[in-house]
Amino acid sequence: MADVSDATFATAVVERSNTVPVVVDLWAPWCGPCKTLGPILEQAVAATNGAVELAKVNVDDNPQTAQAFQVQSIPAVYALRDGKVVDGFIGAQGEAAVAEFVQRLLPTELETELDALVIAGDEASLRQALELDADHEGAVVALADLLVADGRGDEALDLLERIPETAEVRRVAALARTGGGEGNGDIEARLEDLLGRVKADPDARQEFVDLLEIMGTDDPRTSIYRRRLTAQIY
Repeated sequence: MADVSDATFATAVVERSNTVPVVVDLWAPWCGPCKTLGPILEQAVAATNGAVELAKVNVDDNPQTAQAFQVQSIPAVYALRDGKVVDGFIGAQGEAAVAEFVQRLLPTELETELDALVIAGDEASLRQALELDADHEGAVVALADLLVADGRGDEALDLLERIPETAEVRRVAALARTGGGEGNGDIEARLEDLLGRVKADPDARQEFVDLLEIMGTDDPRTSIYRRRLTAQIY
């Protein structure tokens, strides 16, 4: 169980739910039903031995989170998996109903098998995972990464088309289009060379953007070269 604030919600709940289902308990100190429901929720989540986690949010102290859930009354309980709300209820519930709610969040046998295959991480295991779930995001990205490293960039790009675009999908796609980043030498020199051609040459523009994706947002040069790209085109 963790007390979560507006500042920590994105990391402690949304990002964490990519690893384990997270139950969010929206409550307030003045709410009588919240005081009744809280211990029941805690007991039901504790019974999963870490397979489900609980995050408690005091709506009085954290109005942004309450607004994000469009909370009109409390207690309000929501379950997140993979960054999305997958279940929830409003108002106090009895022990049996709460236990059933939490149990629905536990991974199925198929999900457990999929996770094991993705964790294995070799090409055969990842392909087997995709036979079970053709659009499994983790398996798609991991397999595409392996294909890029093996010089099969076109196959990786075809595979990535199965799933929605994310920052990680863009990164792997960029690696696929640039040959895994090899041959780029000094990346700044390559960007400088491309910069003069990005306006008239779509291929040069795509390669420029791909190199920025590979560098990533944490690299301070990325924002500089994005501004230079915009100035060059417009």
